[in-house]
Amino acid sequence: MNDGMFETGTAVTVRAFHVMPGLPPPEGERHSHDYRLDVVVRRSDLDAQGMVVDLDVLTQALKDVASRLDGADLDDVVGKDLGGDAVTVELLSRWVHGRLAPQIGQIDGGSLAVRVWESPVAFGGYEAPLPAVASSS
Repeated sequence: MNDGMFETGTAVTVRAFHVMPGLPPPEGERHSHDYRLDVVVRRSDLDAQGMVVDLDVLTQALKDVASRLDGADLDDVVGKDLGGDAVTVELLSRWVHGRLAPQIGQIDGGSLAVRVWESPVAFGGYEAPLPAVASSS
C-alpha cells in the first residue's frame, strides 16, 4: 500500500502589473511584479506510461496562460473574471488553476496546485482536485 503522492511540475516567470486599492505607494499605485508561476500535478498512482501527467502538456498549458499575463495589467485581464477589488496572489493562483485544469484534463485521484510568487520569499497558492476519468459502466 502506497500512502505517498507522486508529483510533476513546471514553472514560468511573467511580469505583470496591478494596483492594491487603499494601500499606500508603491502598492496603492500601478506597479509591477516578476511573478513566478509554479504548477504541480499530484496523484497517488502513475498512469500506464509511468507518469503523473505528460510534462509537455503541462508545460504548454502553463505557457498558454503565461502569454495572457506577461506584460498585462492584472486588473484588466484577471480582475474582470474575479470581480474583486484587487488581484492578490491568492486570487491569481485560483485564476491560473481555472485556466490550466481544463487543458490538463481528467486524472483519477489527481490534484493541481498553483503557487504565484510575487517575490523570492512571498507567495499565494490554490490547490483543487482535477476531474476523474468517467467510468465506462
